[in-house]
Amino acid sequence: MAEELITDLIPDDDTADDDLEGDPDGISASGEVPHVVLHDDDAGDTDQGDDRSTVYGDSAYGTGPIQSRLEDVGIDSTCKTQGPNATNALFAEDRLAVNLTDDTVTCPAGLTVAIRRHAKGGGVVKFADACDSCILRPLCTKAAEVRSISVAPNEAVLARARARQNDPWWVGDYRTTRPKVERKLAHLIRRKHGGRRARVRGTARVGADFSLLAAAVDLARLGNLGACSTPTGWTVVGS
Repeated sequence: MAEELITDLIPDDDTADDDLEGDPDGISASGEVPHVVLHDDDAGDTDQGDDRSTVYGDSAYGTGPIQSRLEDVGIDSTCKTQGPNATNALFAEDRLAVNLTDDTVTCPAGLTVAIRRHAKGGGVVKFADACDSCILRPLCTKAAEVRSISVAPNEAVLARARARQNDPWWVGDYRTTRPKVERKLAHLIRRKHGGRRARVRGTARVGADFSLLAAAVDLARLGNLGACSTPTGWTVVGS
């Protein structure tokens, strides 16, 4: 299941970004193609650790369908979900309270409107003529018509994902782990062959060729760390 999931998550194009500097969240500079890593967390003695698997990805993977699928198969998501944007300094959608139990949305002025559901599960909310006389309208919308918002089919999942992102542990884990994944993948694909495009035909040969490339990258890293042989075994300078 895990292998099938990652296969579905990884994009087909090869426009992965190699430049990761200057982004405290570990999101690639272009934001075009994120990378996902799956690992088993064996740190059972920590508050967050268990034997569940975790997927790391940037906001391109923090969509409702992907977050829902990860929940359904019991995989912890550390994929970043974008928060609502505030256009022209107006009220963002998170200023409107979405109540999925009652299927309603309440605006900052206190007006509550029912969600009109679509056949595929999503919905739309329009605040009708109440916007015309609302004193908060200049802060809420500049549209000629009334304020309206869309409710995603996976709105509940997205809300849970955004709530997780407020946890300091989640933020620390994301910033610690995901940039390392991006950086190492950048090391593997910075050459014209091996990491980004296969030089040979056949899955066995491609796998062997990539393993050779990975070994070369590891050896180069050990050299940079000053690894050396000692009478008691290999060690890294300064360790």
